[in-house]
Amino acid sequence: MKTSKLKLKHQIWLIFFIAIALFAVMVVYFFYSFSHLTQARAAKFGNQMIEQTRSKIDSVFNDIRVSAGIAVNSKLIQEYAVEDDDYKRAFDSGNYALDLMDYMRSFNSYVNGIVIDDIRGKQLYSLDSSGGDIFFLHRYASFIRTYKDDPSLRDQGMFTTLLKDDRTKTEQFFYIAQIVESIGGIHFSQLTGYCTVMIDMDKLQSLVENTELTPNSTLYILNSQDEVIASTTAKARGTWFKDALSRDKDVLLNGVKTTIGGEEILVQVKGLEQADGWRIVSMIPVHELTADMNPMRKVSIIVGIGIIFILMMMGIFFMNNLMGPVMGLVMDMKRVGRRDRGFRIKVRSTNEVGSLARDINRMMDEMDGMTREMFTTQARLHKSELSQKQAEFSALQSQINPHFLYNTLNCISGIGLEYGSREIAQITSCMSKIFRYSIKQDELVQLREEVECIQAYIKIIAIRYENKFAMSMEVEEGLLELKTPKMILQPLVENAVYHGLERMDQGGRLQVTGCLEANGDVCVRIMDTGKGMEPGELAALQTKLDMEVSEREPHGHSAKSIGLTNIHDRLRLLFGARYGIAIDSRTGYGTTVTVKIPSLR
Repeated sequence: MKTSKLKLKHQIWLIFFIAIALFAVMVVYFFYSFSHLTQARAAKFGNQMIEQTRSKIDSVFNDIRVSAGIAVNSKLIQEYAVEDDDYKRAFDSGNYALDLMDYMRSFNSYVNGIVIDDIRGKQLYSLDSSGGDIFFLHRYASFIRTYKDDPSLRDQGMFTTLLKDDRTKTEQFFYIAQIVESIGGIHFSQLTGYCTVMIDMDKLQSLVENTELTPNSTLYILNSQDEVIASTTAKARGTWFKDALSRDKDVLLNGVKTTIGGEEILVQVKGLEQADGWRIVSMIPVHELTADMNPMRKVSIIVGIGIIFILMMMGIFFMNNLMGPVMGLVMDMKRVGRRDRGFRIKVRSTNEVGSLARDINRMMDEMDGMTREMFTTQARLHKSELSQKQAEFSALQSQINPHFLYNTLNCISGIGLEYGSREIAQITSCMSKIFRYSIKQDELVQLREEVECIQAYIKIIAIRYENKFAMSMEVEEGLLELKTPKMILQPLVENAVYHGLERMDQGGRLQVTGCLEANGDVCVRIMDTGKGMEPGELAALQTKLDMEVSEREPHGHSAKSIGLTNIHDRLRLLFGARYGIAIDSRTGYGTTVTVKIPSLR
């Protein structure tokens, strides 16, 4: 039957039913796409987390392999392993070998102890006192013997399973490697002993617990026997983990969403490169990854139901009121649809259709007025925002130079009183260069000019402190022609001197380096070996850098803090949130400030 033969009301009903059906299909497609996006997002997040942890663990295990490699290839260790004279073993080669083992253990914080066993049963060890007892238990000797007899040990070292001590209620695992004589003696190329490294499981556990996962997520490190070596859930360590590993491992590598204990969990498994058969397993509740999307899902459901309800109400309305004037109304609406802004619908009746026509005309008038007002308001807000940004930018920049001028003038005064006019002349020359540079009108300058400014400042500091500090600058030649905001590096160098090196009783070192990162960004680091910052002070400063300018308290901050935040805010205002400065500091070791800006020509 042709549609044109249907009654008008039937045609309208058909149109509304089709519209509702199409909208329902769109809603279903939306939820399907949303579900797919959610799972992909969850898998990507889980993969990033487990990859970061895998990289950290591989780095730790690689350091342990390197430490063991240094030990087994050391001439001192090899001489001890082949020495037949007990006196020389006890008072000569043994002492030297023990000193080397103590140094290696203190150098690697993840190593609790190092044991050297020769093939004659003699033993030399360097142990942490908190974990040393396990080496004197009979269980250790029988436990490690199974690995000494493993033929694959000759090719490379291996990590062991867990050794549990029922008496001390402790667990340990080790890395064992063979000692093959290579110093050219009578035992050349022969097996002369074994080197066993005890790994600090508490340190490994701490590394895993510091992994940033969602609140109820868990992360496991499993050895080749699927024993839990470390976990974000402390009670899981030392148990056998089997729930998720029964699934296909190839699927787990890419992440699989499954149900465990009635909850949807994203499970991922990745192997460690430095330990054969070892794996990292992450279990992340999917609902925690998608919690921020739930409001959008609820809003879309409400909107969808609302639109369907409105469509149905409109169908009923038209069916009850759509008679004579409707066709004229439709024609007028077509003209409105062609964006004839000056046209208004003709009111052909006084009934509901006529009221609708008048309402539509009034609505169009209001929309025109609202549109004009909206454009005017947006233009005004845009100008206001630009003015505010410019004011903030100027205020930030103006706070930096007075602080530098104050310190430098104090420096000149001190030198003049103590040494005389020659040093003052040199400082004045450098200061003139710096001031001429600081008052340049250009906001973006060549990095070469910024480097020259630092070099002038370093000359001033060298005179002021009588070359007390060792200062060096290594900036890649290709970076010198790139553009950078003016006066962002000198205040950081000044901070390193006055807040770091100046507090040291003896001389320190200041180093400025610049390089181009793989992603094309310019990275400049200012490193000093000064006093460093306390953890609380560093955390407070890093928190402040993460805040917006408007969120910070206007008073109560040190000059150092103001200088750093001002530079950070300038870079973020100019280039965006991914750029700025980052700070790393340790008490007694010094501070490193990293500046990241885009590559501009």
